Amino acid sequence: MRIVADTDTCIGAGQCVLTEPEVFDQDDDGTVVLLEENVEGGHAESAREAVKLCPAQALSTSED
Repeated sequence: MRIVADTDTCIGAGQCVLTEPEVFDQDDDGTVVLLEENVEGGHAESAREAVKLCPAQALSTSED
């Protein structure tokens, strides 16, 4: 699964980081930073949950 982040839409709520800190981080302004773009295995389910929880809908997934 591939994660896509729209940094222009991100509001810095941090729900993604709280849900899956192995995949998501935030820069100094609070904008999402992808630590892993292609997520597999145990992190995939929690990364999907983070995408659902994003209040700005700045995250999406695509299946490769």
